[in-house]
Amino acid sequence: MGRLAVTEQIDKKHQEDLQRLRGFRLLDDDFLTKCFEEDTTNIDLILQIILEKPDLKVLDVPTQVFMENLLNRSVRFDILATDNTGTKVNVEIQRADKGAGRKRARYNSSMMDANLLKKGEDFDKLPETWVIFITENDVMGKGLPLYPIERCFLETGERFEDGSHILYVNGAYRGDTPIGKLMHDFSCTNAADMYYRTLADRVRFFKESKEGILIMCKVMEDMRKESLQEGIKEGAINTARRMLADGILTLEKPQSGNVRNISC
Repeated sequence: MGRLAVTEQIDKKHQEDLQRLRGFRLLDDDFLTKCFEEDTTNIDLILQIILEKPDLKVLDVPTQVFMENLLNRSVRFDILATDNTGTKVNVEIQRADKGAGRKRARYNSSMMDANLLKKGEDFDKLPETWVIFITENDVMGKGLPLYPIERCFLETGERFEDGSHILYVNGAYRGDTPIGKLMHDFSCTNAADMYYRTLADRVRFFKESKEGILIMCKVMEDMRKESLQEGIKEGAINTARRMLADGILTLEKPQSGNVRNISC
């Protein structure tokens, strides 16, 4: 491929990225996590509204946090914030209903707990935790803006009060209330249409400023590379499986040790 053709291909990809960026909303998890990276001001606003805690202050807000499970499934949190009381808040954005399953919320909660105590530390030291799913659709189907889930005593309805909370936020909800306006803003592609100024300013930076656009273009390029690597890895695994099924490869166990080798 000639140099001119390569240049044209790069320019075309850049224009496609710009078009894609214009369509991003805060309901797109990759865009949201970049917008809120190290941005405690807007996480303060969002959690104050969602949790109805006007005095809440976030101390740190890491995004794309990888929680490793050495034996079983690991997870990656969109946002894992810590507030001024030590409470840990996992915020997940889900456009697809399937990604907001109830057992996923349970698993996220358990993975948070599993990583919050040091060896030998008393269980009473576990901080309060929230798992919050902001969903594009009303996945619970009741027409409510918020769906808080708590453990309780079935006979009395009294809360168990173990400090673990799950909350679903209906991204389709609209109304002349703080949560209704917030969900409106999460669905906006244009900062000028948003109610909350601090959110609009952040979105405007990444969509309209030269610096912000460069950051987002790099994010999209990194996503393409990661997707390509995952595709190559998945392709190699599928090829190996086919070769095993066809008898081209065999699994042989060495005389000593427990590691299996693949041999031709």
